[in-house]
Amino acid sequence: MAGIYLHIPFCKQACHYCDFHFSTSLQYKLPLLQALKKEIELQKNYLQGETIETIYFGGGTPSVLGSDEIQALIDTITGLHTVSSTAEITLEANPDDLNKAKLQSLVQTPVNRFSIGIQSFFDEDLAWMNRAHRADEAEAAVKRAQDMGFENLTADLIYGYPLLTDIKWKHNLNRVFELGIPHVSSYSMTVEAGTALASFISKKKQPAMNEQQSAEQFNLLMEAMQLNGFEHYEISNFCKPGQYSKHNSNYWKGVKYLGIGPSAHSYNGETRQWNVANNAKYIQAIEKDKVPAETELLTETNRLNEYIMTSLRTIWGLDLDKLNTIAATSATQLLIAAQTYFERDWIQQQNNIIYLTPTGKLYADHIASALFF
Repeated sequence: MAGIYLHIPFCKQACHYCDFHFSTSLQYKLPLLQALKKEIELQKNYLQGETIETIYFGGGTPSVLGSDEIQALIDTITGLHTVSSTAEITLEANPDDLNKAKLQSLVQTPVNRFSIGIQSFFDEDLAWMNRAHRADEAEAAVKRAQDMGFENLTADLIYGYPLLTDIKWKHNLNRVFELGIPHVSSYSMTVEAGTALASFISKKKQPAMNEQQSAEQFNLLMEAMQLNGFEHYEISNFCKPGQYSKHNSNYWKGVKYLGIGPSAHSYNGETRQWNVANNAKYIQAIEKDKVPAETELLTETNRLNEYIMTSLRTIWGLDLDKLNTIAATSATQLLIAAQTYFERDWIQQQNNIIYLTPTGKLYADHIASALFF
């Protein structure tokens, strides 16, 4: 089984915190869609004939595409790959794009899951982020999607920024529960170099993010999710039992995937490659039958460290036996390095699996990097 990710690099406006590759101009939309189709063909052998279990439209804002454009890309994939009859096909969407007409057209496509960028249910917070939608549009979009039969929904929420009091954060979480959304991806606000938010902070126009606030709101998040019957299956992801994101879960489990589009990444177990993050350069290369990608051959150390980083973040944990299949005696070395974190009760071991404790989840990246080879 494998997955395909399509990067749609267009947005109506730039969120102040975002450092993903995107453009607010639709100048290259039509030639880029043609290039995406052609890259799917050029890369048809990358996954070596494995059945496609997931297709994910990410961005950017893929919901700026028309349903016919989305269908054409899916048709290109199904014409070159065997796609599972139960494939999870996700479309990232902004609430303001999910109007009645759009949903009526999307229901005619194979898309069966929406990842809705809600972020907050407070208009002042959305304005601070420079989001394109209002809070009432988010609630309306969720209800419309559900009414149209789209039950497999996930909501994105952000915490740990200056405007978000604990009271507001609890309200955001309660609205998700009340709306019956079965999956939540929630991230702490981070300040990435080159973003508008980073510029505002450096010029003292905005305060810096508060790590203590972020930690406290992460704890509130974990508590609320547990009380409402959600599984904390990855550091930033929560779902009702059995309603994991198949696509993202496969990333963390080391399943192969092909990334299509500018800035998209691919992984086949032995190498990792990434496309140029420039729309014009991407289109020009694809038109010449060349995939504009750099490739890295994964060494044994790369594969060990990648498995540590991804597995430790999940409910499934780090399997010491699997670590030894990558490199003999690596499990023994890791256990020695991990002793400090066992003593702090940041990690625990059951049989041959190592898991983060609730406290350890606050330090996931630190723990993983400390265990790297």
